[in-house]
Amino acid sequence: MIQLLLLGLILVAGFVGGGGWTREPRYATTIVAAFLLLGGGALALAGLLHLGASLTPLPHPRDGGRLVETGAYALVRHPIYGGLVLGSLGYGLLCASPLAIAGALVLLGFFRLKSAREEIWLGERYPAYEAYAARTKRMLPFIY
Repeated sequence: MIQLLLLGLILVAGFVGGGGWTREPRYATTIVAAFLLLGGGALALAGLLHLGASLTPLPHPRDGGRLVETGAYALVRHPIYGGLVLGSLGYGLLCASPLAIAGALVLLGFFRLKSAREEIWLGERYPAYEAYAARTKRMLPFIY
């Protein structure tokens, strides 16, 4: 529920807090925004598709699920979270909204906390999770 609220606030912030910069900065941020929106959407969608039967709306692993280490999960441990953050950041840039960008950073912090709890449960469920976590970034490919 919290993540849906944050995403909704980011969406609203794009409408009410937009127009933060113009002309040349706006051209550059629009190009970056397009890459972030497309990349974030692709990362989140790939995460959803690769989870298959292990997909659950809750952070606790599904009974009978399996540890997924391929596809988007070979890049990051939480591609859906990372994709939503990248997409939110891209949206904030596209709207030229410092408020929406700040919201994307709050969303990143929320997902950091949520993923930390989730990883405890994943480590308890899957013995190979610790080694997987040691070699894989958390949410943002090549960065974090």
